[in-house]
Amino acid sequence: MITVDVHAHVLLPEIEQAVQGHPGLAAHRELDARRNGPDALAVSGRMIGERIGLLTRVPDRLAAMDAAGVDVQIVSPSPNHYHYWADPGLAGRICRLAAEGVAEHVAQAPGRLYGLGLAPLQHPSLLMEALEHALGLGLKGVEISSHAPGRDLSDPAYEPFWASAAESGAVVFLHPFGCTLDERLDRWYLSNIVGQPVENAVALSHLIFSGVLDRHPGLRLLAAHGGGYLPYYLGRADHGWRTRPDARGCAREPSSYLRELHFDSLVHDPSALRTLAGVAGRERVLLGSDFPFDMGDPDPLAALRASGLPPDLCDAIRGGNAVRLFDLKDHR
Repeated sequence: MITVDVHAHVLLPEIEQAVQGHPGLAAHRELDARRNGPDALAVSGRMIGERIGLLTRVPDRLAAMDAAGVDVQIVSPSPNHYHYWADPGLAGRICRLAAEGVAEHVAQAPGRLYGLGLAPLQHPSLLMEALEHALGLGLKGVEISSHAPGRDLSDPAYEPFWASAAESGAVVFLHPFGCTLDERLDRWYLSNIVGQPVENAVALSHLIFSGVLDRHPGLRLLAAHGGGYLPYYLGRADHGWRTRPDARGCAREPSSYLRELHFDSLVHDPSALRTLAGVAGRERVLLGSDFPFDMGDPDPLAALRASGLPPDLCDAIRGGNAVRLFDLKDHR
């Protein structure tokens, strides 16, 4: 059985070089510093420095994959490359650099590495162009955050993008970066420990409650971090939908839509993984590690085995579901 890690990142220095000196970068960095706090930024800086080879060099990546028993990685840009503050011209360049950089990276290990590009959520009119460019380079889809400044994923301006993604069969990888709770989470790395699951839950709730999944039933959306907090508190979502007329933006109970989404397995707890598999279904959970960051799991197969899920379900999570979702024809 093939093992596929769907949540792995690459660092692309050419993107950071492209944004240098542009208006908005300083304010972006100031906001990032406020949200994370000085202690977190210091630790993160050292951590990335220690793992730069894994983030940029294919031989280092393949050696780490071999050590973890991973056959295939789906490689997406590091989320710090989003730069949703950028104007249309710069945003388009960032997405082109991301798609081309990822394509060049994965081309060094055909059959073992596949990639995703970026989509500029802050400029809805550019989304289809970014998606088409990524797909034209042989990538499997695009990565997005949980929101853009002033826009949630329920924004009507995104409707053409959801339609295009669904029609093309592209995967849209939902991976938050930053949390709008800001300074409330600026200590103890709560910006990531709490903030990322919050952002996942809010973004998925916007997609569900607004009816995006009703209108685009073929959408292939993969949520990082096991979907955040949403899959583990569905009773309240369903109760609100049943009792509040203003919560009836979707056609049926919110919990039912989890079986139309996909989730990675990165939940850091065996019982949480069992719950996720139960509410999402056997075909909707995929192995994910957040390679190579410290909030990831260096041994995702061990975490899967620790869940105690039945062997056939473990095989599906380990690789079968990813082969189907990403249409990995060479591994069928």
